[in-house]
Amino acid sequence: MSMIRDLRAAVRPSRVSLRKDGGTYDTTRDPATASAVVDCAVYRDGRRIETDAPLSPHEAMRQVRRDGGFVWIGLHEPTEGEFAGIAREFGLHPLAVEDAVQAHQRPKLERYDDSLFTVFKTVHYVEHAELTANSEVVETGEVMCFTGRDFFITVRHGGQGSLRALRHRLQDDPELLVKGPSAVLHAIADHVVDGYIAVADAVQDDIDEVETEVFSPGRKGTPRGTDASRIYQLKREVLEFKRAVAPLLRPMQLLSERPMRLIDPEIQKYFRDVADHVARVQEQVIGFDELLNSILQANLAQASVAQNEDMRKITSWAAIIAVPTMVCGVYGMNFDHMPELRWKYGYPLVIGVTVAICLGIHRTLKRNGWL
Repeated sequence: MSMIRDLRAAVRPSRVSLRKDGGTYDTTRDPATASAVVDCAVYRDGRRIETDAPLSPHEAMRQVRRDGGFVWIGLHEPTEGEFAGIAREFGLHPLAVEDAVQAHQRPKLERYDDSLFTVFKTVHYVEHAELTANSEVVETGEVMCFTGRDFFITVRHGGQGSLRALRHRLQDDPELLVKGPSAVLHAIADHVVDGYIAVADAVQDDIDEVETEVFSPGRKGTPRGTDASRIYQLKREVLEFKRAVAPLLRPMQLLSERPMRLIDPEIQKYFRDVADHVARVQEQVIGFDELLNSILQANLAQASVAQNEDMRKITSWAAIIAVPTMVCGVYGMNFDHMPELRWKYGYPLVIGVTVAICLGIHRTLKRNGWL
């Protein structure tokens, strides 16, 4: 226990003031900047308790302990000092607090004594008129969730993945929200995975476009290929997508298979559907990666074939030009005794023979596909 107290002390801010109501608030953020708390509300019997003024986390938790229900707090990129007071109020584990503040975590599920800590990677498709070597295809963010018996805390990082619309949808469904924090956790998991499905469909269109360009015929029926850097950029974006999806499968399976006292048994059944969707998207992303490998190899092979064709054409024309070069070299040696030099028909005969040989070589090379 002493070690845990020491770890909690390590994440506490040095500048914390006491409020009159006994709670704490942080003074490390510039007063001119907006608060990290996006929304804080108490839910009882599946409905939001309306208040005249915005609730602080301390006030919300005091209401819950007095009258029941649960509190849902949403934060966006809080500082260590801002989150320390909330962490103390709800007894959050210091290791989970550190992960939530620092971000850049892989998707995971961690169980502590009185809470679950879940990390989701949100993925957003970046619209672009044309895929280039520098195009950003997917943009990722993070949503960390603390699930307790009577509280639910979300910490969001990144410009995408707002949960405001999701909160409103849940508030319109009291029968689901009455299940408590586990219902909110499932809703967020389902919302994030639905985003994966939409992004996978959009990335599929980009891959189809690149594949069409690689294998579409150019002039004279030959493949024209595409810029390999574009394929490589798309492959990097797919890899980032894969890092968001693949690690999430195991946490969703745990939530759907293992009984957990913080997860309502009725809600646990719905995590199976989320896990199935994650597995499907994971298979898609793995397929994208393998398909892009094949497309990249095919594009490089086409580039090699095109280079070989160019070399054959250069070699063919060099062979044709070698004939007049040789003839001109022979008659440019300036010997005195060359009978053809003074013959009346010598010049037209040499030119005619040279042209005939060149035409013959050209016809032969063209028939063999070198020209």
